[in-house]
Amino acid sequence: MDAYVEKGAADADDGRPTPPAGTVHQRPSGDGSEVRPAAERAGGGIMALSMPYQVVLAVALAVVGVFACVHLAMVFLHVAPSNTLTKRHGQAVDDWVYPEFEQNWKLFAPNPLQQNVSVEVRAELVAADGSRRTTGWIDLTAQDAEAIRHNPMPSHAQQNELRRAVDFYLNSHSEDHTPNGMRGRLSEEYMRRIAMLRLGDRSGDAERVQLRTVTRAVAAPAWGTEKNDTTPSYRDFPWWPVTDADRPAGVDRSRTEAGR
Repeated sequence: MDAYVEKGAADADDGRPTPPAGTVHQRPSGDGSEVRPAAERAGGGIMALSMPYQVVLAVALAVVGVFACVHLAMVFLHVAPSNTLTKRHGQAVDDWVYPEFEQNWKLFAPNPLQQNVSVEVRAELVAADGSRRTTGWIDLTAQDAEAIRHNPMPSHAQQNELRRAVDFYLNSHSEDHTPNGMRGRLSEEYMRRIAMLRLGDRSGDAERVQLRTVTRAVAAPAWGTEKNDTTPSYRDFPWWPVTDADRPAGVDRSRTEAGR
């Protein structure tokens, strides 16, 4: 004890400041360096984890990185102009992007529309005596245009429902109207149900419906010298049989009540 007191006194007399009371002294190691705690020597971050956890974390980071790279590549191919990759693997790109990651960059249209496209529908009606008749073509686009005209706040359905439905159908079908998988069949159901809603009271007697698009070039302005051919071109869709699921809910109820 006396030797320890004498050594402490000698240290205090060598001119170094005395540490405050309660300070924990670290004993120097044999090579003159201080001994640090094990956690401090191991470092932080991933290296502080055990080996199994390091492996799991590394694999998880690799999977996330690969997914991010694939997603960015797919979105880039989807919004990029047509090229060799999109022509060869376009279906795979569409399957990845739709419907969760759909991109539609049309804020600044690089190619303004130069055509007016109208959607028309006709129906085959069955009377109570079993006789059949086919209605004339009904211009659904004209109905929307009339509802939008002079309306300061037109609805989203009036502005976009038909246009997006036709785009959906054309992009999911071949030129001969063959559906490309589930999206094609869904687009047919969507078009049928829009048609049945627009037919109103006549939808209860409709057995089949057919739609078509009518494309007309925008006429040149009166002061211009261009000569545009404004003759309409038609693209007829197939005749589709109407199911009970296609009919509006109100029509279903009225048919049920009439049968009681």
